[in-house]
Amino acid sequence: MPELPEVEVTRLGIAPHLRGRRLEGAVVRDGRLRLPVNDDLAVRVSGQRLLNLRRRGKYLLLDLERGTILIHLGMSGHLRVLPQSAPVQKHDHVDLLFADDLCLRFHDPRRFGAVLWLADADRHPLLQHLGPEPLGDAFGAEYLYQRGRNRQIPVKSFLMDAHIVVGVGNIYANESLFAAGIDPRRPAGRIALSRYMKLVQAVRAVLEAAIAQGGTTLRDFTRPDGGNGYFRLSLAVYGREGEPCTHCGAPLQGVRIGGRATIYCSRCQR
Repeated sequence: MPELPEVEVTRLGIAPHLRGRRLEGAVVRDGRLRLPVNDDLAVRVSGQRLLNLRRRGKYLLLDLERGTILIHLGMSGHLRVLPQSAPVQKHDHVDLLFADDLCLRFHDPRRFGAVLWLADADRHPLLQHLGPEPLGDAFGAEYLYQRGRNRQIPVKSFLMDAHIVVGVGNIYANESLFAAGIDPRRPAGRIALSRYMKLVQAVRAVLEAAIAQGGTTLRDFTRPDGGNGYFRLSLAVYGREGEPCTHCGAPLQGVRIGGRATIYCSRCQR
């Protein structure tokens, strides 16, 4: 599933083309996504100007003059900015129609994504209880230390909890914990403040590097320009079980934590 960097790369790719433009309506070819598309989406958005495109965790938010369009890419969704007359492909489920013959087209073969109209985004259940952004000022070592106190949950699961911090999915949790030298199985309540400082730095560095490099190469992820992400070239542990650690040469170990594949170095991470 696309994680925070992939969503941010998508936002950065489409924002310059659409920000400030006025919507003329919408075309919903198949609204049967993971969360059904609003039946009256075209009516609600028509005539409104797109004021801003922002990201909250793994959600894209298109702020209009009177409400917000929320887009979630799901497992296989991607967005393209195209002429309205561009040929429609299979699985092109929703078009947002903009002035000057532009459209934002949502393509989702598995239909696990979402395109929703929100009258009040800040109070919507999908967004209301999310934790701070990992690249924002509210995410810090003291915050993690206090939220983790007395908790026995593995730190990897703790880091992936969207109520604690948004957008740190499986790939980047693996990479960040390796960079910080923290065993992903260690209870969140048994990590010192100084080590949380290293973890915060690692999370930010890993996410920023992934954004700069275009996101991670996942089978279904496509950037707005049609190409694949390529952060996979820089992955130190994810997908490398049994291969030598890039630091010490020991074989990387694999376990499952919270049902997710977890790769770590038993020598470098403690």
